[in-house]
Amino acid sequence: MFLKRLNLQSRPIWVAGLTKAVQYVTTWIYLFCCFCSLVWYFCLGELEFPSPCLNNFFFFSCSRVILPISVEEYQVGQLYSVAEASKNETGGGEGVEVLKNEPYEKDGEKGQYTHKIYHLQSKVPSFVRMLAPSSALNIHEKAWNAYPYCRTGMYNYNFLIKIETWHKPDMGHQENVHGLDAETWKKVDVVYIDIADRSQVEPKDYKPEEDPCKYKSAKTGRGPLGPDWKKELPNKKDCPHMCAYKLVTVKFKWWGLQNKVENFIQKQEKRLFTNFHRQLFCWIDKWIELNMDDIRRMEEETRRELDEMRVKDPVKGMVALED
Repeated sequence: MFLKRLNLQSRPIWVAGLTKAVQYVTTWIYLFCCFCSLVWYFCLGELEFPSPCLNNFFFFSCSRVILPISVEEYQVGQLYSVAEASKNETGGGEGVEVLKNEPYEKDGEKGQYTHKIYHLQSKVPSFVRMLAPSSALNIHEKAWNAYPYCRTGMYNYNFLIKIETWHKPDMGHQENVHGLDAETWKKVDVVYIDIADRSQVEPKDYKPEEDPCKYKSAKTGRGPLGPDWKKELPNKKDCPHMCAYKLVTVKFKWWGLQNKVENFIQKQEKRLFTNFHRQLFCWIDKWIELNMDDIRRMEEETRRELDEMRVKDPVKGMVALED
């Protein structure tokens, strides 16, 4: 009787609608389970570096950032800019918390070790905030700065993001500067970042005072950067140059999510690298006369300021882009 009453012409629409609903619910349950796995390991798993071997899915990208700065200058400028950028991103319970900042020496390598927590509530997509408890959005970062080589890692037993950087006095023409094997190097997606290219900057991130096309340094005479600045830079006797080669490795074990994860992380890493180096260049008059002793004192002061800013200041800084 029911089948006789059913309008057969509407049946395909009804079936298609039910199928879409089931697919929608199934997809969200799957994403929720995957995210819970991430939350579990970030909250309860021990964060170490280097990571254990993850054999399932992985991808690589290498960003090349050319700058009108020397390798020696960049060491100071990078640390100054990290401190300032941390303050710009901290407030309203969010931002950067520095747990450790101390010298290290291991296996003949010497440098500075840092351990930070990034409180990311408004800096992740909205669907993640809906699913995750606030404690799950506190991500640990451990970094070893043995300049001119640096490595940074965030990982758990299912997930790894690793950034290795070489700073070289060249124009970004070196291939495979990180010494990867031939098969791995074939999989690397090379990304060129131009700090003077406005099209590489998200509208939400743009600030005229941090635009290398408009900025001119009073202390160094560098800038503003024109459309052909990279072609002209090697011939300028009064201006140094360098390239930061940033190899990003992402490994994870979630079948079916590799494209989504890869696209999201590559987009965010390029955004971060672009914004940071635009700031670094436009802040050059603030750091060009500092030395490493000045930087270490500044880092300690910044550590105390960040603790206060997370409590007293409003939420500020870069927020997540919604697709």
